[in-house]
Amino acid sequence: MSLHSLPTVNGGPPAATDNEFMTIYLDALTLVERLHRLLLDVIKDEFERVGVLEINAVQALLLFNIGDNEVTAGELKSRGYYQGSNVSYNLKKLVEMGYMHHQRCEIDRRSVRVRLTEKGRAVRDVVADLFQGHASGLQDKGVLDMNGLDEIATALRRVERYWTDQIRYIY
Repeated sequence: MSLHSLPTVNGGPPAATDNEFMTIYLDALTLVERLHRLLLDVIKDEFERVGVLEINAVQALLLFNIGDNEVTAGELKSRGYYQGSNVSYNLKKLVEMGYMHHQRCEIDRRSVRVRLTEKGRAVRDVVADLFQGHASGLQDKGVLDMNGLDEIATALRRVERYWTDQIRYIY
């Protein structure tokens, strides 16, 4: 069955069957997962190119996302940057290697606040430059324009909201 022969919804675009929608949904999920892994590979390659080999791509992305902020591991998780237990491990390693400062929170002594050192800010700048180059390249080569990128981001935010609601309603 071609897309043009599908029934329409309220005169709009053709409605997909449940199986067709499921196929496209699974393809989109695979693509999101693959893009994340590819992003990490691109960051890793950039750090190999500039000769920074002691940190991995996840740690470099962590430094980028912290930026000029002072945060706790819990705040990083709650912002959705890093899910899972490896955040604390990566923060500890980055402190040991001199990319971050850490200090116990005066209000809650169990909590540790971290911020970037000069060395950490240099890594953040490499990632920022890499992303700036990607943004320019996407536009210059006609891969995506502002409207296309905005549509993608809007659609992904809707999926994020839907999944978040699913998690909230389970409990």
